[in-house]
Amino acid sequence: MKTHVIVTGAAGVLGRAVTKALEEAGHKVTGIDRAPDAGAVGAGAYLGNIDLTDPAAASAAIEKAIGASGPLGALVNVAGTFRWETVADGDIATWATMFDINLRTAVNAVRAALPSLRDGGGAVVSIGAASAIKAAAGMGAYAASKAGIAKLTEALAEEEKDNGVRVNAVLPSIIDTPANRADMASADFTRWVSPAQIASVIAFLLSDGASAITGACIPVTGRV
Repeated sequence: MKTHVIVTGAAGVLGRAVTKALEEAGHKVTGIDRAPDAGAVGAGAYLGNIDLTDPAAASAAIEKAIGASGPLGALVNVAGTFRWETVADGDIATWATMFDINLRTAVNAVRAALPSLRDGGGAVVSIGAASAIKAAAGMGAYAASKAGIAKLTEALAEEEKDNGVRVNAVLPSIIDTPANRADMASADFTRWVSPAQIASVIAFLLSDGASAITGACIPVTGRV
């Protein structure tokens, strides 16, 4: 079923890939991001300068998107960030930052979108991380926040299954982005997962073929 989809974090590398894949699948997409101008994110609408860590701002943005593009069929939570810090030597403020940007944004967006999603039997897909299952050194704060995405997914799926709302997450390993290539220049990039590969899994989870899938946290890890 083709529908109106909101993609948070739409101005980033993964957000752009998700927007492109969903538009190619025939969905109407509204992108939301903190970036004021996303440039060529896609053919759909874009709302910039949105702080999704603020519940009021999230509600206002999603209400505006629904008013402009119609009832919501799906929400894709891509907004997020990463920091590498050890527990011993890192800044305790990093933990709050990771939870705010990686988890709080998703919770705020979900809460704002649920009334419209319930009306149409919609779907939520969030970006978690494979490190939420097994964290590496220096990834404590990031992995903990992404573990929160997994538990949000599981709890929300149970809460909303009788309302017809499906809730799933994808758990990527290292994503092949310019920033990651610059940070890990000696790595074998061919083993990583591409934004387009992640986007194709998300597109499937929003399709009729995934109508029986809810509460799943799906690893999308390439050959890492």
